[in-house]
Amino acid sequence: MISEETQAIIEKYVEAYNSFDVESIVKLLENDILFRNFSNGEINTETRGIHEFKELAEKSSTIFASRCQTITDYSAIDDRVEIRIDYEAKLAVDLPNGLKVGDTLQLKGKSVFVIKEGKITLIEDYS
Repeated sequence: MISEETQAIIEKYVEAYNSFDVESIVKLLENDILFRNFSNGEINTETRGIHEFKELAEKSSTIFASRCQTITDYSAIDDRVEIRIDYEAKLAVDLPNGLKVGDTLQLKGKSVFVIKEGKITLIEDYS
């Protein structure tokens, strides 16, 4: 079962992410936050610590004109909370893979969170 506090923290994180509010995101994180992004089953990004995470968040916020994660489901496994998400974003820059400014990305994925003492200690994104 997922506590109301844990669900509220995750919802605040997603809301801050959608609005490019890096400072609000950082306030939810433990100093030793571990972040991993998996694409096609492989890690393509990993940060350790709040400083590295903040740098990545600031950099990625410049890539998108808009972005929206919508939570479609929650589940809990041991100390991890998994959310299923629908993701849509509009690019603000051209990307090396051929996507152009104004192109829209639409993905389905999941994010896994570990929260201890009211702070997020782990985020893993899968797409």
